[in-house]
Amino acid sequence: MSFHIWWVWMAVAALLVVGEVFTAGFFLLWFGIAAAIAGIAAMLGLNAGWQWGIFVILSAALFGTSRKFAERFTKQQPPGIGADRFVGRQGVVLEEIDNIKNTGRVRIDKEEWRADSAGGDVIPKGTIIVVTRLDGTHAVVQTVKEG
Repeated sequence: MSFHIWWVWMAVAALLVVGEVFTAGFFLLWFGIAAAIAGIAAMLGLNAGWQWGIFVILSAALFGTSRKFAERFTKQQPPGIGADRFVGRQGVVLEEIDNIKNTGRVRIDKEEWRADSAGGDVIPKGTIIVVTRLDGTHAVVQTVKEG
């Protein structure tokens, strides 16, 4: 009964590809692809030196050539994803915003948010605001300049 090493390569490849699902940044995928190719090399009868050489060289090549793409893909989310879609949107103050008193609530579209003033100014109820950024569960806002 002979042991077929290609099964090991394919199992490692499957584990790495499945592991990629649970990680960010396209890190394990390239090693999984390289392991699958090394498994094919084992099926073709190439010895362990060739298999490891293919795995190492292909892993390095895939990882090196894809890093720029992977970083751009994983770091830059398109605008309008999640709560970030509210940045730059206008709303209205429902409760006076006073950072010192820790008060303030705004409505943006149909959602209500706790709010802080970007400049530290007190913003009265009924004022039209624009969201400059989000800080946890608070919208950081400033008044809309007329004209």
